[in-house]
This record gives sequence, C-alpha cells and structure tokens, in this order.
Amino acid sequence: MISSPLTLGVVAHVDAGKTSLTERLLYDAGAVVALGSVDAGTTRTDASDLERRRGITIRASVATFALDDLAVTIVDTPGHPDFIAEVERSLLILDAAVLVVSAVEGVQPQTVAIWRALRRLGVPTLLFVNKVDRRGADLDHVVSQVRRRLTADVTVLSHVRNIGHRDARVEAVESDDPRLIEAVASADDDVLACWVEGRPIMPDQLAAGLRDAVLRRAVTPLLVGSAITGAGVDALRDAITTLLRPAPAAKDPSGGTVFAIDRDVRGRRAWVRWWSGTLRVREKVTAAGLPPAPVTELAVSRPGGLQTTRSVEAGEVAVVRGLDVRIGDVLGSAPGRTSYRFPPPTMQTVVTPDDPTQRATMFAGLADLADEDPLIDLRVDEVEGEAVVRLHGEVQKEVIAAVLEERYGVRVRFAETSVVCLERVVGDGDALEEIGVAGNPYLATIGLRVEPGARGSGVAFSAGSERGNLPPAFVAATEEGARAALRQGLRGWEVTGCLVTMTTSGYWPRQSHAHQSFNKAMSSVGADFRNLAAVVVIAALERAGTQVCQPIDRYEVELPDKALARVLSLIGRLGGTVAGSAPQDGFTVLTGHLPSVAVPELSRRLSDLSGGEAVLTASLDHHAPVPQGGTPPTRRRTGADPRDRDAWFHSVRR
Repeated sequence: MISSPLTLGVVAHVDAGKTSLTERLLYDAGAVVALGSVDAGTTRTDASDLERRRGITIRASVATFALDDLAVTIVDTPGHPDFIAEVERSLLILDAAVLVVSAVEGVQPQTVAIWRALRRLGVPTLLFVNKVDRRGADLDHVVSQVRRRLTADVTVLSHVRNIGHRDARVEAVESDDPRLIEAVASADDDVLACWVEGRPIMPDQLAAGLRDAVLRRAVTPLLVGSAITGAGVDALRDAITTLLRPAPAAKDPSGGTVFAIDRDVRGRRAWVRWWSGTLRVREKVTAAGLPPAPVTELAVSRPGGLQTTRSVEAGEVAVVRGLDVRIGDVLGSAPGRTSYRFPPPTMQTVVTPDDPTQRATMFAGLADLADEDPLIDLRVDEVEGEAVVRLHGEVQKEVIAAVLEERYGVRVRFAETSVVCLERVVGDGDALEEIGVAGNPYLATIGLRVEPGARGSGVAFSAGSERGNLPPAFVAATEEGARAALRQGLRGWEVTGCLVTMTTSGYWPRQSHAHQSFNKAMSSVGADFRNLAAVVVIAALERAGTQVCQPIDRYEVELPDKALARVLSLIGRLGGTVAGSAPQDGFTVLTGHLPSVAVPELSRRLSDLSGGEAVLTASLDHHAPVPQGGTPPTRRRTGADPRDRDAWFHSVRR
C-alpha cells in the first residue's frame, strides 16, 4: 500500500551532480529501466534538447517513484544561478529536500543561496556530499565548509573509505557513535536526559529523536556517496524513508498552488501542488480573482510517469489543463507556503529576429516564454521589430535563442546586456487638460499632481476630492492610463516611489440625439480618461522632475585572509562599499553593497584573487541615484510617446 506522496526536491549548485543523483534514485527504484547519463544526454529529467546538449537543468522537472511504502515525487531543479527564480518557485511546493554538495568543489555560491531559501521556507533538508569517487575529493574540508557557511547543526551519518578513487566505499555511522548521540541530545530532551544520567539510549529512541529533530530543522543530517557508482545512495534512500515525512493534508477547503507553466504538443499546461481536499475533472475552480473556470483534464505524476486521472488528492503533483492561471496562483483556498516575492532581474537585452519577416512569430514565442517565466518581463516594440527582455545572466540568452529556434523556428540575435534602472520623482508637478481646449480630442477633463512618495512604495494613486465628482469607472480608467504611462518615465525607465493625485475632473454625461440610442460622439467613455491620463501624468512628471537610480546588490563574500587586501581593493574600484567584516578561522566574511552591473566582474575576478576559495552571494537590495558626474543611462521608449502631445493625440485615437 503506497502512502501519501512525499514531494522531494533535489537541489544544488550547477555540476554538483543532482541530476545524476535523481537518475540514480529513479533507476534503483525501478522507475527507469536503464541508468541515464548527463554527459550522454539520456537522463529522464533533462527533457529538452538544450538541457541534454548543455548537460544542465533549465526547467524544474517532476518524476515519481515508489520507495518501500512511500511514493516519492521528486523535483529536479536547475543549478545554474541564472535560473534561481525557477528554483525558488519549486521550493514552495516541497515537503523536504536533498541539497547536493560536490566533494571536490565543496560549498559554492548557489549552494549558499539555496540553503538560505530552504531555511526561510522551513523545508527539512538532507545534505548529500556527492562525487566521493572523484580525484580531489576531500570530505573533511567539505564538512568544515558546511559547518562554517551553511549550519553548525550538522551531523555526519556516513563516512567513506578510499575516498578519491573509483572503488570508494561508504559505510554508515553506528548508532552508538558519540558524535551522533551528542547531536541528537542537543535537540531532544529525552535523549539528553539519558545521556547526562548515563542511562542506555536505545536505537529506536535515538532514531525517533533524530527524525523529530530533522523535521523541526534542529539537526541537518549529512550523508556521502557517489551518484555515478551508487556508493552511499542506499543510505540516502533509507534516510529519505526514515527521517522525512509528507506534509499533512491541510484542513482548509480544497486548493493547490501553481508552481510552473509549460507547453507540450497539446498546448499550455499548469503544474500544481495540491495541498488539501480533492480536485476533479470538470470542477470549476477560482484563481487570482477570476471567475470560476472548469478543469478540462488532469494528469498526476505517479510511478511510471504522468497518468491521466479523474481526480487529484492532497499531496499530489498534477498537470491541469483548461485554466488561465499564472505561476504563483492559488487554486481554491489552500494556503500552502507563503509565496516569496523574488526580486526582478537587474539586467536586460534587446532581441531582434535575423529574418525581419519573422517578427510576429518571435513576439508570440517570447510571449509564451514570459508566460512560463514571469520575471522575463517582456516589452515589445512592434514598430522597431524588437523586444526587450530581462535576464538573470548570460546563459539565459542561449536558452531563449535555443527555445525560439527549436520551438518556433526563429533565429534571433541579442544586443549587449545592460542594467535595468528606475526613475524616482524628485519634486512636485501639476498638469491639466480640459475638454475642447487646445486640441484635446477626448471628452475628458483631467488634472493630476505628481509628487514623491515613500521609498520603495511604487506608484500610489488617489482620486482626491474628485472621487465624488467623477463616476468610479472613469476614476479607474484614469488610474489605469496613468500607471501605464509611468512604466516609461522621462528617460524611458519605470517610475516608482511617487503619489499621483487627481485635482480636477470633468466629463460629458451619457447622451443621445432625440429618439436615438447612446451616442459615443457626444458622451464620455472610459477610453477618454485612460488615453488622456497618459498625456497629463507625463506632463506633470516633467514639471516634477525625476532622478535615474541604478540597482544596488547586497553582497556577502567569504574569502581566505590572504586574499583580503586584494579583494577590498577590487570592491573599491568597482564602486562598492564594505558594511562589515567578520573573521572565521582563517577566513573573513565581507558584507556590503555593490552596483549590480559590477557583480559579474567581481564574481569573475574572485576565483583568481582567492585561489578558488572565495564564495560570493549577491541579490538586489535597493536602487540608488546614479553618482554625480556620471551620465544617467536612458532606455529607448516603445510605442506612442505621451510627451509629444500632438503626436499622441494623432496616433491614439478616441
């Protein structure tokens, strides 16, 4: 009898061996008949041609296998830093995780980033030190790194003989090992009492205490082995079945979380983790405030692959068709884990087709990719025949190019990657457009004031005293038009941190000629306010003025003391600051801030400066004004420009 599924993530820095470990687990469980190879491009979870060619995971993939009486739905996630958003989305649906660390390369930047995300989300985690059969493997060094860079609450459950050789053998730590008992006693009062009083600790008691400590994230077990040879993987399987548990079904009404969108030969499909209750075919469900819509088809990940089914139960991962949902949407009312708002990418590039006649196809393909990864933040300029997409790194360019060519038959080229800035309002500005005055073609009167708002507040809109003077639909249309215009400020960047207030309004009521129906020519409609608001808000913005702000990352770099002076000098030359430093056993942890545009250069230089021992993590922290003396970067606008009043009135018809 198979119990409720355990949704298990396999996560790691790129090249640590997580896909090979996933393949080994599937093979040993009989879920695949032959052991696939990353190098040969034959693994089950790397499904796309690009993943097989590059030997990296780009999109999270799902497979289910039986482990004793436990059904394990395994999620193989990307390891490259460019796809950290895909990892974060996958972590939200996990019951537990295996974090893979290479015994040769040790703890790497993405290892640290993923570990912090797992801790933030409260996901119980096993550590698996892979590649003990490889030359250069050093388990003692890796364990030391884990204690220093990840967690001191780690207990080693296996050790290796003949490390660094193909015939490396892994043996389990005995239950009477003093270090194991001490680790469990530190998190379990009953075991601690027996240990202090000298009473015997039974193996079952120790195992129960360890399991409880793991589920409470008080202790992190560390196992070792080789995904390629299979050494130590049996102990990992035992740890999965004995130390981890499926999340209990929520008591809330039926619901689940959308964690991925992709496409197959039959079209668009949504991947959902179902948290509570039952979802059935043809059942109408709500998502993102939209009207209820029926589910047209369900397929559940089970041993043997995706299986079409009539219903999905709590704990299962399923493919849902028929719903217009987005990543992060909650279906029904199940809460799952609190969603993490991942910072948007700070880099962008312009994409153009090699063949200009394929512009429409390129735009459609990019729209699909933006649907599958919302952080791409697609902006299309149909007049110029190009599109702007946001990126986490250069590898994403290759992925976008490969998908467009393989899926849509479009070859594209990219402009040089540039940083994404923001514009902040620096003063107050007012503007007014009245019906029938100075060529205003819209049947609307709008007065708007733009002024600075709280830092990080985005754009706030207030109807002011006009709320009672203007129909609510026209107020909403004004807000929609103003917000749309502020996505491209005076220098082309999105405007943030401002308050827009209506100061004046006017409209023509619903009218018609005698004995005739409604006549738009003599009555105001929502489009009048939506279109005019763009001209008014940009005019007010020009009077208020804006300041271009560049993205600033908060960095943390751990490096050997011998490299400290050289790295400090480099950070200073790149325009960074140091906020703190902490010595740790021959290493120093530096924290501070650095312009996002300079982070790739720091990452590239660190390896040489530190002899490969430095670990850098960085993420967007805030935006700061471009330094005085520097030329504020601009971004070319797309679409009609509301700064040119006459051209806007001519091109944006009523």
